[in-house]
Amino acid sequence: MAKMTAFQKTTFEIIQCPTEENLNMSNCAILNEWDIKGVSCLESDHIEVKNNQGKSYIFTTSSHSSIEPGSIGLSQLQMKWAGLETGHRVVVDQFRSKKALAQEVSFEIGISTPATASKNCFSTNSIKDVISEQFEKHNLMLMETQQLQFVISDVLLIFTVKSIKSDGSITSVFQNHKVAKSHKDQTKMDFKTNKSIYLTDEPERKKDKGNSNIINPDFDIKNLGIGGLDKDFKKIFRQAFASRLCSPEKIDQMGIEHVKGMLLHGPPGCGKTLLARQIGKMLNAREPQIVNGPEILNKHVGESEENIRKLFEPAEIEQEKFGVKSGLHIIIFDEIDAICKQRGSVAGSSGVNDSVVNQLLTKIDGMKRLNNILIIGMTNRRDMIDEALLRPGRLEVHLEIGLPDEVGRLQILSIHTQKMKDSQTLSDDVILREIASRTENFTGAELAGLVRAALSRALVRHQEQPKAGSDVEADHKILVCFQDFEESLENDIKPAFGFQRENLKYFMSHGIIEWSKGIKQILKKSAVICDQVRSSNKTPLVSVLITGGVGSGKTALATKIADDSGFPFMRVCTPDNLIGSSEAAKCQYLKKVFLDSYKSPLSCVVVDDIERLIDYNPHGSQFSNLVAQALMILCKKHPPLGHRLLVIATSSNDDLLSKMEIEKSFDSHIKIPLLNAEAINTVLEKMEAFTPEDRSRISENLQKRKISIGIKSLIRIVAAAEQQEPEMRHLSFISLLEDEAS
Repeated sequence: MAKMTAFQKTTFEIIQCPTEENLNMSNCAILNEWDIKGVSCLESDHIEVKNNQGKSYIFTTSSHSSIEPGSIGLSQLQMKWAGLETGHRVVVDQFRSKKALAQEVSFEIGISTPATASKNCFSTNSIKDVISEQFEKHNLMLMETQQLQFVISDVLLIFTVKSIKSDGSITSVFQNHKVAKSHKDQTKMDFKTNKSIYLTDEPERKKDKGNSNIINPDFDIKNLGIGGLDKDFKKIFRQAFASRLCSPEKIDQMGIEHVKGMLLHGPPGCGKTLLARQIGKMLNAREPQIVNGPEILNKHVGESEENIRKLFEPAEIEQEKFGVKSGLHIIIFDEIDAICKQRGSVAGSSGVNDSVVNQLLTKIDGMKRLNNILIIGMTNRRDMIDEALLRPGRLEVHLEIGLPDEVGRLQILSIHTQKMKDSQTLSDDVILREIASRTENFTGAELAGLVRAALSRALVRHQEQPKAGSDVEADHKILVCFQDFEESLENDIKPAFGFQRENLKYFMSHGIIEWSKGIKQILKKSAVICDQVRSSNKTPLVSVLITGGVGSGKTALATKIADDSGFPFMRVCTPDNLIGSSEAAKCQYLKKVFLDSYKSPLSCVVVDDIERLIDYNPHGSQFSNLVAQALMILCKKHPPLGHRLLVIATSSNDDLLSKMEIEKSFDSHIKIPLLNAEAINTVLEKMEAFTPEDRSRISENLQKRKISIGIKSLIRIVAAAEQQEPEMRHLSFISLLEDEAS
């Protein structure tokens, strides 16, 4: 072929790239030196090669004397990528597009030649060095979907270009794929692998320099989008990562083993999963493996255990290759209670659950110990997890992620409203500190939901307003106001661990009538008890038993005390919630209510109608001993450190509780008397029932009688009498009262 003075569109014959001088590994199209001068004349080292299907591909050129003029040497990988074969004649042209510079290239790595498991672990730094050397030597032009080959640690690896980010000023697109020129120093590389290949950043082998770079220098808790967890982060750092700041050699000399696992537990929505994810950003470690507990389980025999082994395989291979210099591998188990239940607790199971627990225990702290792993488990049911997993050497750091305090709630609200502030969507009347003070016992998820609910109200209000101008101009006028937050607090978002005010409306529908000095004294005594629970360090648990006749207002008084306490958490356990439940189900229900109460710093639990809860039957004196024992234990069990609990129970049969010794489980006993004639007159007056004349007639009639009745029954009789004709109401009331008291 004649020498070209300028490279023109012409045809070349495809030949196999020679192996001499590793030309087949250069990832270049090899031309004769006379042919390549045509490209050089136009100041370019890149060509377009069009195959027989009319599709073009970009190649970087290089010359060698072993290539005959008119031929182009390609490797098998290059021909496969471009759909070419030896002997094909192809059209070759100058690549004339603007040359964008690749700022970042993402490669997917595959393995070509067979390798043993120990050789499937490669240093990311070594890979970057090999690729950068070829970038510098050949100035490679990269195209999405392009495949390159490099020999790393005597293993042939295939690199597929998945994505390219250019410098922005120039964007080259060829055949619907981005194209950019590589640079040794300015092109960053990112790698993704399949399960058979493991990457590691081989640590620098410097003695006595420490390993303080385990913490990412760019780490800033303020940028992680987590609020109210500063103390938790500090505790995690102290207990789990302090030993990793020393040099690996020093740790090995002292025979110290790093903390291998931690358990994050607490109520749903408090940030356990978010905290675990962000730990990966805090550390210079491998990308964390995040596993949902149920994903491990498999119906096929042995597959569940194999899934556990696969999680630890990268750490095992790297420790075998680098020893104490191995990097940190993080495995995050979300909902770990799904796979790590107490062994033997799953009745009628095939034993898969127990085998999974055994396999996990072996991998974390078995005969072949790993010192380069960190297991993070998350659950809101810590009580369900096998105890062997929680001992030192396994998941030894136990951190409760509880409900955020006021400072934490303010941080969370600030995070979720920051973009509103930046876009000037948040009104100036929104005071986040006030919202934080009014959202006691809200979880982080519920606070985020509150912000969304307030925004949705603002959007609906905006849509209902007449718009003027363009839609873009109208959108700029959206404002989230303080009223939106108030309405959302009132109607939309209720805390799962908050005060159930709907119970108050049900149990105190008529309010509290102070019909005697005794009732006033009971309320004063109750206020003292609430203050004692709130402020005394000596009594984190106080329990009160309220007894009285049927209809004496015990439940209303109990809920009144709970309401006046001002505690952010309140639950009422009533027998109607457990109709048809088994003994075990009732025990679990009571246990859950008390466990939920431990999540809040201040809590109140009302246990209503004890004799009905324990299924008491006066005929034969039958009752559920299992439920009775569970209730006595829970009423005497102290809440966790830093938490305070008030328990209020009611019963209409104090003799029964005394005989069963349930009464001894309570610190105080309040007895509510029934109403006598004088008290009835007081109640009627406070209720403004009937006319003054009728009340006078009723009072005269009651002076001749000895009557005892509960206030609840009295209110019902008043309501029934008021349905009669006005002149008959007092007579109807007296008649109904006699029937009730007889």
